[in-house]
Amino acid sequence: MQYKKCYEQKQYKNGLKFCKMILSNPKFAEHGETLAMKGLTLNCLGKKEEAYEFVRKGLRNDVKSHVCWHVYGLLQRSDKKYDEAIKCYRNALKLDKDNLQILRDLSLLQIQMRDLEGYRETRYQLLQLRPTQRASWIGYAIAYHLLKDYDMALKLLEEFRKTQQVPPNKIDYEYSELILYQNQVMREADLFQESLEHIETYEKQICDKLIVEEIKGEMLLKLGRLKEAGEVYKELIERNAENWYYYEGLEKALQPSTLEERLQIYEEVSKRHPRAVSPRRLPLNFVSGEKFRELTDKFLRVNFSKGCPPLFTTLKSLYYNPEKVSTIQELVTGYEASLKTCDLFSTCENGEKEPPTTLLWVRYFLAQHFDKLGQCSLALDYINAAIASTPTLIELFYLKAKIYKHVGNIKEAAKWMDEAQSLDTADRFINSKCAKYMLRANMVKDAEEMCSKFTREGTSAMENLNEMQCMWFQTECAAAYQRLGKYGDALKKCHEVERHFFEITDDQFDFHTYCMRKMTLRAYVDLLRLEDVLRKHAFYFKAARSAIKIYLKLHDNPLTNESKEQEVNSENLSAKELKKMLSKQRRAQKKAKLEEERKHAERERQQKNQKKKRDEEEEETSGPREELVPEKLERVENPLEEAIKFLIPLKNLIGDDIETHLLAFEIYFRKGKFLLMLQSVKRAFAINSNNPWLHECLIKFSKAVSDHSNLPEIVSKVLTQEMQKIFINKNLESFNEEFLKHNATSIQHQLSGAKMMYFLDKSRQEKAIAVATRLDKNMRDKNVKTLTKVFEALLDGSFGSCHAQCEEYQAACHKLFPFTSAFMPATNDDNSSIASVNHTAINHDLLSNEI
Repeated sequence: MQYKKCYEQKQYKNGLKFCKMILSNPKFAEHGETLAMKGLTLNCLGKKEEAYEFVRKGLRNDVKSHVCWHVYGLLQRSDKKYDEAIKCYRNALKLDKDNLQILRDLSLLQIQMRDLEGYRETRYQLLQLRPTQRASWIGYAIAYHLLKDYDMALKLLEEFRKTQQVPPNKIDYEYSELILYQNQVMREADLFQESLEHIETYEKQICDKLIVEEIKGEMLLKLGRLKEAGEVYKELIERNAENWYYYEGLEKALQPSTLEERLQIYEEVSKRHPRAVSPRRLPLNFVSGEKFRELTDKFLRVNFSKGCPPLFTTLKSLYYNPEKVSTIQELVTGYEASLKTCDLFSTCENGEKEPPTTLLWVRYFLAQHFDKLGQCSLALDYINAAIASTPTLIELFYLKAKIYKHVGNIKEAAKWMDEAQSLDTADRFINSKCAKYMLRANMVKDAEEMCSKFTREGTSAMENLNEMQCMWFQTECAAAYQRLGKYGDALKKCHEVERHFFEITDDQFDFHTYCMRKMTLRAYVDLLRLEDVLRKHAFYFKAARSAIKIYLKLHDNPLTNESKEQEVNSENLSAKELKKMLSKQRRAQKKAKLEEERKHAERERQQKNQKKKRDEEEEETSGPREELVPEKLERVENPLEEAIKFLIPLKNLIGDDIETHLLAFEIYFRKGKFLLMLQSVKRAFAINSNNPWLHECLIKFSKAVSDHSNLPEIVSKVLTQEMQKIFINKNLESFNEEFLKHNATSIQHQLSGAKMMYFLDKSRQEKAIAVATRLDKNMRDKNVKTLTKVFEALLDGSFGSCHAQCEEYQAACHKLFPFTSAFMPATNDDNSSIASVNHTAINHDLLSNEI
């Protein structure tokens, strides 16, 4: 058929001409298959509605045609309706059970949807029909591997390997990949001896020599052949002396019984590789006391003399041990004092003097050290001294910005990061960091301008970053809009991130055939496993959490119609104030109109470009996606249903994070779904029964249950039984008092307990505020992040009206953290301290994770 050939060669317009010629003949005017093909061709030209019309008409006219069903399946597939497409393919196969193309298309959809049982059956049919094709064997073997039937997968792979005529001395990449995939299946089946023998047999035919040695080492360890494993890991260390995994393997193989023997391993490597960092760094993890001091002293001196900026990052993992921190501090402060006086690491030494840069890197290290310990004033002193000596080093300004971020002064942090960026405008990393800090300071326009230096000309930075799936920018942008109260814009960014994850999932479609053709089987299986847990990624979690919190807020406080709101407000204004307000509104409308016209022109230009691109390439498309309009998103009819869409992947993949279940509780609490609320608190309770947010949820839940007397008997019985396990015959007040007593030294727990004290009894406001605002010496989590949470709780009405206590607490916090913008006294421009906290970029998740 000529039109079929045109479709395959993407000559869609010619294909339509052939269809028209056939359908213009009165005998074939209602020919089902031709109508279906015409619909498929129209779909490729973006005419979706007409396409469906013609395909359905063709199917009605010839319901017994496998071509019509196949075409209908292809149409559904292009619309991402994979379940419907599978049904269509199955109907087509009932009419033509041995059609290769339909079977191939069906197998692709089955692996995409992870219908592994169905995939195995389809691949078996393809193997029977085409036993000489490589893809038939490989596809069938992969199906068994994914179903964890390793024996059958190995039999199939071995049978297929025997058919490959590759000379023993010849290295063929595809054959090499097949052998390595075979070995991967063996290792997953715990066939360690077979895996070792297999890799040794075919060693000469494998391209990747490194992985051969790594597999050997791993298998010899598993089999307890420690001496041979030790030799393998020694060879691997000779190849790469910086790989920590090799040292771990070598230690397991040599099994040193004393600390001296363990140190000897690293000393020997260090002699052979004097420039390697790992054999000098790793012993610092397990030595202590005087030996730690001696080794650290050597390690620090070498790196300070060389001028090694990431030195602190290399040692940061030791900071869990107070004794080691104290030793490091003692050593480095000693260096600084000595270098200032005599340019040597110690005043007792007589040797070659250190260059001036050594003192610079010592101060740089000390600034990071004290920042990590939360002593920000000292950290700023050291970084300022370093900047005074070398005002052109980017790292110094970068660190100063980081210190200000950690003390909660994000605007100042953004200012210093901009300074760092100005020293090297061609550095994309520092540009991105600067944009990130600007977003955290709620300077969205400035951040967009900063990113535009590295985005494509002719399009706005926002659109280009979305096109490039730049999710760090979008998650930060969503958080900034959320803090500014621009919920529509924030939701738009969250939905854009969600679309990226959908696209990444959808993009794997192209690899199902490609990987079998190119024999990159290990990478293919890894890809499938990654796609299965894709939404575990931190970017998705951040976007989903922001979206859920915004939807909860929109459910609690729906946005009113602006014009109605203005009418109500205007009634209470004097003539002068009304005139002023109307003038302000006109200016705002004019500005909004100009902005809308600019956006409209931009959209039109983009649509023209896209249309031109489509016409040139004539590629099959799934049609334009629905535009995300902020105004529509923030005025959605059912915010809770939208929140659940973001919640479901979190519940499926991130069930080990307590925040997932607490967010679920907040949604179900508002929906009044008691059993789902119970499920959420039980799962959260199993993860961390002492979580402060969980405590609030438990009390709200228990009170909601007691307030609802009309629950079905069976539901009420289940709730009573399960709540009994948590509350153990205590009333809510005593349960809350016990929680406060048990967590007397934690500000976060005291805050949650105080909130619930006020929630249960409004007359105890004074007592609740006193509990929440305790700042005595015993409190262990007295940091910017926690105190800001308390301050915001005083402002947001969690304790009712408490303006005086709020100002007192702000002053007390300012004494503790003088650099934190939220605690600074209100300036003349601010109407109140509320304005101060709302317009400073305080974000609990962004403030230093290290304080």
